[in-house]
Amino acid sequence: MTALQIGALIVVGAGAPLVVLVRDPVRQAFCVGVFGTALALLFFIFQAPDVALSQIVVSTVALPLMILLALAKIREHEEEEEERE
Repeated sequence: MTALQIGALIVVGAGAPLVVLVRDPVRQAFCVGVFGTALALLFFIFQAPDVALSQIVVSTVALPLMILLALAKIREHEEEEEERE
């Protein structure tokens, strides 16, 4: 195993607990995106470029975007509920 592969494994191993331990949902969405990028880099280093491209699309772009859109919708719904009261 090369030093680059070991370094990528360390980054992914350190990033996973970070995603879980962050409590703010917006920051957590950002951490998920960064972690997805680290995973994509890991897959690329281990010579799986097709998996890396899929990882970039899903975990780096789509998942954080869906989380942020869901949070915006929830906040909008909560504001409407407060106005009704």
